[in-house]
Amino acid sequence: MDDELARLRERRLQELVAAQDAPSGAEVLIATAANLEALARTWPYLVVDCWAPWCGPCRRVGPVVEALAAEFSGKVAFAKLNTDEHPQAAGRYGISAIPTLLLFRSGALAGQITGAYPIDPMRAEIVRIFQLKREG
Repeated sequence: MDDELARLRERRLQELVAAQDAPSGAEVLIATAANLEALARTWPYLVVDCWAPWCGPCRRVGPVVEALAAEFSGKVAFAKLNTDEHPQAAGRYGISAIPTLLLFRSGALAGQITGAYPIDPMRAEIVRIFQLKREG
């Protein structure tokens, strides 16, 4: 009975995640411990910004993530994960410092970026890890 309930919950969570529209413009999704893996399976490319409200460098990375979300709109999905509210997710991915960006390709962790970097190095690392073609 517990296994069946867990399967039903997982299927419903996947349905809810799939029902969300793909991020457009600077829209950034909210990741939680409960939906992170489903989000990673939903989009071919997902960048998750792991942050906390008290973290100064995280506040500097936030606008960079939003700008990259707008720039990569339609190609890469972006989400934010509050590590204070979801420490189990942070522990699952071995996050020991924030800000950390987790980069998922086809549901699997493909890389991570730890630290507060300017937009150009972050963009270059996302392109490199996801093996995206540069436009223009």
